[in-house]
Amino acid sequence: MTQVQLFITCLTDSFFPQTGEAVVDIFHRLGIRVDLAREQTCCGQPQFNAGLRKDARAIAEHTIKVFENNKGDIVTPSGSCAHHFRHNYLELFEGDSVWLPRAKAISERVFEFTEYLVDKLGVTDVGATWDGPLTYHPSCHTLRGLNVDKQPRTLLQNVKGATLVDLPHAEECCGFGGIMSVEHPELSAEWLKRKISNLEMTQSPTLVVTDAGCLMHIAGGLNRQKKSQRVVHIAEVLNQR
Repeated sequence: MTQVQLFITCLTDSFFPQTGEAVVDIFHRLGIRVDLAREQTCCGQPQFNAGLRKDARAIAEHTIKVFENNKGDIVTPSGSCAHHFRHNYLELFEGDSVWLPRAKAISERVFEFTEYLVDKLGVTDVGATWDGPLTYHPSCHTLRGLNVDKQPRTLLQNVKGATLVDLPHAEECCGFGGIMSVEHPELSAEWLKRKISNLEMTQSPTLVVTDAGCLMHIAGGLNRQKKSQRVVHIAEVLNQR
């Protein structure tokens, strides 16, 4: 039986456990065993983005040790965390003859969830059903950092009963941007306002995302503006039967 390691991410673990449960359910239906390393913590991306490289490195070293002891590809429902593993870990350990090879070995095992389904497993239809229109927001790290775009779109197009509606200016950031939303709240708020306006133009009641950061940010904006649309992670859509 194929085995994968689930890197759950901080936001999913703390705020959106239903996303993690959906990922596990889908893998189980596909006959794949899912392991969750209890020792895993944050990947260290917030510290890295804030310039706290010493702290980011300490977290990265811990994460590498955890997953070195666990077999199987590492799958995460977050393009931003996958990007951090693949690219920022290599930058953190650049020139380090001991840790760089270990970081590379881990980075080669990491996949974003939809990327793993389509590119590694060759699965484009998980048997999901949905009643009504959907529109898709590609998170910045998933789209530009990993070049993952056709994979989630293909999976959504194969959801029975769903109509995928194009989101105007879909490639624009929602305004979360990790610590950017904290350091530049006014800019973040304007981007969020534009994203919500574009969502309304689609007339879709549901916005699909691949990253918990985007989910939390956009859903929060919709709630504050008392809008009726909702935001869901793609794993939750693909788990509907």
